[in-house]
Amino acid sequence: MTMTELPASLLRTLPGAYYTDPAIFTAEQERIFEQMWFCAVRGADVGPTGAFRTVRVGRESVLVTRNAAGQARAFLNICRHRGAQLCADETGSVKRTFRCTYHAWAYDLDGKLVAAPNLVKMPDIDRVAYGLSPVHVREWLGYVWVCLAETPPSFAATVQGACEERLGDLAAVERYGIEDLTVGRRIRYDVRANWKLIIENFMECYHCATIHPELVHVLPEFAGGFAAQYYVGHGAEFGPDVEGFTVDGSAGVTPIAGIDRDQDRRYFAVTIRPQVFLNLVPDHVILHRMYPLAADRTVVECDWLYRPEVVAEGRDLSRSVELFDRVNRQDFDACERCQPGMASRAYAAGGVLVPSEHHLAGFHDWLRTRLAG
Repeated sequence: MTMTELPASLLRTLPGAYYTDPAIFTAEQERIFEQMWFCAVRGADVGPTGAFRTVRVGRESVLVTRNAAGQARAFLNICRHRGAQLCADETGSVKRTFRCTYHAWAYDLDGKLVAAPNLVKMPDIDRVAYGLSPVHVREWLGYVWVCLAETPPSFAATVQGACEERLGDLAAVERYGIEDLTVGRRIRYDVRANWKLIIENFMECYHCATIHPELVHVLPEFAGGFAAQYYVGHGAEFGPDVEGFTVDGSAGVTPIAGIDRDQDRRYFAVTIRPQVFLNLVPDHVILHRMYPLAADRTVVECDWLYRPEVVAEGRDLSRSVELFDRVNRQDFDACERCQPGMASRAYAAGGVLVPSEHHLAGFHDWLRTRLAG
């Protein structure tokens, strides 16, 4: 049997170079992260007018803020004069303008050039044309999504469509009222692994019985190796002795109002390509955002979202946070163990997928199509 002739139970993965080659990572930045809708920040993080956050999207630094009308705005974080980085800090706030520290060109919260030394002596300068380079913006689920493409893809077909494809109905997500929830905890993980290893790990549960004892206790069916994402519309049911989605199965906090009866005592997972994982349980929502920084480095920012009164009252969230924090650390450790192997001659042609992982082949096909342009 040759390397290309696999038994019917196995499918071939991507070759190892897809996880290590800087040229492939650059192509991914150009054709995936800079062309698709990218979940940048929680809307509340740029809540007051003038608050801002800078995020890495592909090869670009993007400045996200709100204008005087409270509308989300995003721009390339570059002064149009000589290309200096406009905002060096990751977070901050300004009163009315973003001012370049190099030559003092200043831009208002809608990106228009409003001041510069001797600007009045240059009346031929179009202050809009020489304003900040705008980036497309959408707000959904309480997050600001940006797209660097000149003509962005359909938000409904790509972002919302991923939820419909996974759950069979967009209302199944919108019933959680994620835009009205409050961040109870945020943890940032610096993972020394390729972003695709993290996506593949999240999409399958063949590893769950091996490395996730706490998760399998809460969701016993995961011991069988089939993840919640394997079936359209399926949510993994809590074990009979489990009261809530917590590290010890104890009761959680106040459930989210409005979810369907069929969503109670169940866990649903959605992958929104290219960099969002959405986890839905009755009393909170966990949302991961990936920021791929290099072929072997990915920052993951994870938000635990609860009803506003739960956070305001200082309710104990530690047991629900600890469950998925453990899951995250277990997963990321596994991904970091895989990353060196991607450069091995033993993985040059790739590895294999067993039947409960066969759906990952769809992700690999999608990736190849995007890279082919």
